[in-house]
Amino acid sequence: MALTTRRTALTTLGAALAGSIALPAGPAAAGERVCRARPLWRAHAHNDYEHHRPLLDALDHRFGSVEADIHLVGDQLLVGHDPENLDPSRTLRSLYLAPLAARVRAHHGSVYRGTRGSLQLLIDIKTEGASTYRALDRHLRDYQHLFTTYAHGRVHRGPVTAVVSGDRAARAPMEAQTVRRAFYDGRLADLGGPAPASFLPLISDNWTLNFTWQGAGPFPEAERRTLRGITGAAHERGQRVRFWATPDLAGPARDAVWAELLAAGVDHLNTDDLAGLEAFLDARRAA
Repeated sequence: MALTTRRTALTTLGAALAGSIALPAGPAAAGERVCRARPLWRAHAHNDYEHHRPLLDALDHRFGSVEADIHLVGDQLLVGHDPENLDPSRTLRSLYLAPLAARVRAHHGSVYRGTRGSLQLLIDIKTEGASTYRALDRHLRDYQHLFTTYAHGRVHRGPVTAVVSGDRAARAPMEAQTVRRAFYDGRLADLGGPAPASFLPLISDNWTLNFTWQGAGPFPEAERRTLRGITGAAHERGQRVRFWATPDLAGPARDAVWAELLAAGVDHLNTDDLAGLEAFLDARRAA
């Protein structure tokens, strides 16, 4: 899951595509075709289930990370933000687990055909954490060959990596397992703590609680140093970084924040605007 490994794999894929596909003449056109062929590993679909086609819309836009909120209702894991809007037919299994398993089978072991990257499935627990995680663990076991697994001190990467966020009570039963098919989403308070990346590979936090800048005017230098210090400390430990509540209204302010996040090495850019982030990242790659 190291960034260097991912970038090497993507570079190799791009070279192979450039050599095997008849591209239009000119370097700009060639760059655009290669951009469109690559998964966008840094693109995170916030509240993915609210899109017209959960999971599938994000995959069509080549996102590397999708987020699903879950509620334990009986023995079912229902997907949705608020309890009053839950639909018994919209389960984690039907919207995410079964479609991902089918896609990986069709693509011979990968979410994105011809790549070795692992799609992140961020699962945000909305009901009591310990009991909901135990139900989630039972669901993941039904798809054990799909998921990255921690077993007796070692991480075995799969085509999908489940990361558990939300209610903090999920942490204790997860830490007690010697074998698990999910990992834990930490907070900035966990940065530099005792939990290794093999348990806590992701550090996520609220942008507005840590930074005042919303993209208008220059990024305060002190805040830029803070941001780069966060990513540097996380990357030294093999952890990735994500912020939620970043500006998401299309325009120069959002683009300015996204540009600073990329420059600082933030690993996942949070958005509800799938096409907007896809276009932004493709433009940056082509440039």
